[in-house]
This record gives sequence, C-alpha cells and structure tokens, in this order.
Amino acid sequence: MTKPNEPIVTHIFTADPSAHVFEGKIYIYPSHDLDHDGPTNDNGDQYQMEDYHILSMDDVNSPCVDHGEALHVKDVPWASKQMWAPDAAFKNNTYYLYFPARDKDGIFRIGVATSSTPAGPFKAEENYIPGSFSIDPAVLVDEDNKAYIYFGGLWGGQLEKWTTGEFVADAADPDVNGPALGPLVAELSDDMLTFKNKPTEISIVDEEGNPLLAGDEERRYFEGPWMHKYNGKYYLSYSTGSTHKLVYAIGDTPQGPFVYKGTILTPVLGWTTHHSIVEFQDKWYLFYHDASLSGGVDHKRSVKFTELKYNEDGTIQTITYNS
Repeated sequence: MTKPNEPIVTHIFTADPSAHVFEGKIYIYPSHDLDHDGPTNDNGDQYQMEDYHILSMDDVNSPCVDHGEALHVKDVPWASKQMWAPDAAFKNNTYYLYFPARDKDGIFRIGVATSSTPAGPFKAEENYIPGSFSIDPAVLVDEDNKAYIYFGGLWGGQLEKWTTGEFVADAADPDVNGPALGPLVAELSDDMLTFKNKPTEISIVDEEGNPLLAGDEERRYFEGPWMHKYNGKYYLSYSTGSTHKLVYAIGDTPQGPFVYKGTILTPVLGWTTHHSIVEFQDKWYLFYHDASLSGGVDHKRSVKFTELKYNEDGTIQTITYNS
C-alpha cells in the first residue's frame, strides 16, 4: 500500500513527478535517477538519467505499479544524454510524453514521444521540437482544448544562456538587481508536436505589479514549472532552486502575468525540489520528491505525495516538509 510522505516506489530512484489522472487512475511520469557515486556540481552532471519508467496507482491507497521502461535515450535519435524531468498529456486519442535531453552538441532540447496507452512504451519523434531549448516541460490542455507547454530552468538547465535568442555558452547570470528570468510558454500545435508560436517569457510579479528580481531567491523562478487550474484561475507553481522551496503565483490566463502568492512546500532533504499538482476523487494532491531513501544523496531521489489544501480565498496552505 502506498502511504503519503513515503516513497511510492523503493526498487528504483525516481524524481520530478508529473502526475495526471488518465483512464481513472493516477499516472506518474517521473525521471529515473541512476544509482551511481559520481561527483556533484552546479551544472547537474550528477543527474545522469537515461530512461523513463511510468508509475500508476489505482487510487491513493493502492500499491504503486512500475510499468517498466517506457523510453530510453538510445531510442531518441537526436538525444545524447540526461533525460531529465518529463511531463505527459492526452489529446487526439493519443498520449504524449514531453522530455528534455541534451542534443549531440550538449544543448538541452525538448522532445516528444507518443503512445496509445498512458503507460507506454512511447515512440520518440525523429527530432526535438523546433525552437525548443532548456528543460522541465509541463503541458496544460485547457478546457477549450488548447494546449500550452511551459519550460525552462537556470544553471544546468541553460535558460540564462538563451536571453539573446541564441545559445551563448558563457552567458552571465542575470543581474541580481534586474528582473528575474521567467519560464517560457508556447501554445502547442493541434497535433501536439510543434510550437504554434514562438515561446514567450512569463511575467511573475509581486502584489504591487513589480517584476520579481533575479536576486529575490526566496520567490523568483528557477526551474520546474507546473500549471493547474482551480476555480477558474491559473496556478503557476515552480521551484526556487537555490532556496529549495516550491512556490506559486496565480493568473487569469494560461500565459500570465502571474501574481506571486506564497510557498507550497518548505525545503526537502536534498538540493532539488520538483513537483506536480493533481485533482483525484475530489481531493488535491502534491507529488514531489526528496532524497530520504538514499540518506540525502542529491541525485538519488524518491517520489512522494501528500494532500494539498486551499483556503477559501484560493490561496494554497503551506505544507511543512517532514521526511
């Protein structure tokens, strides 16, 4: 039986869970951490993931099932290594898996693979999505059937290297006194395989409408975007990276702007924090990861979940991490 705040699987290391309700079950699309003892650095070289295992639960009290390898980097023609945090979506009677990986030049791109079933296996497209870059894709299929993809991560995710519109390997970090870099958003084409428009940067502002600054590490965007809707509002949630929190902002449209509101989850054990939010059987759940199963090794993480609750005004009640 799967219990909240305990690893949903322990036979492999998993991270970056994207949870969805498909066919009446909860399907989780995590990255698959490899068990190795290599060095750790800010570029993320320790995160050597090379395949995806899709997990599912019949309900929140059921055992979690590992459906096996759904996609491997060797089966992605354009990719070289580091299959990081994925997401999935359903449209056109097809399941889509969106994933980042380094191309042959070491530049992160976003690919897409398809399947007729939510558990896979998935078959990758020959090339990455044209115009894609950086990491952490998350997809929202809205009620009007339009689909939006969100992505971007600093440091190892290379987001700051694209501010000119082209990849600049030695680009400087954003000025701490200037606006923070936001995640990117693009509407997806009807076949879900390409961008319908050039990705645009999302604006995240404070209650007074001022952009969050790059030096505001308690609130500014770092990586791991997620989008969900609650009572007609759009909730953009993300990781603050260097301050290790999951936070959120609320907007009226899927492309923003978004007003910063607060913390969802306090720092977990381990450097990274990455999540998803899903409604299932009239309750809301936060899926996240920590490094408790490995005793705190940053790149040996485990997916967990816990119930998420809202206040009457639509704000989210902060969850205090407990390993």
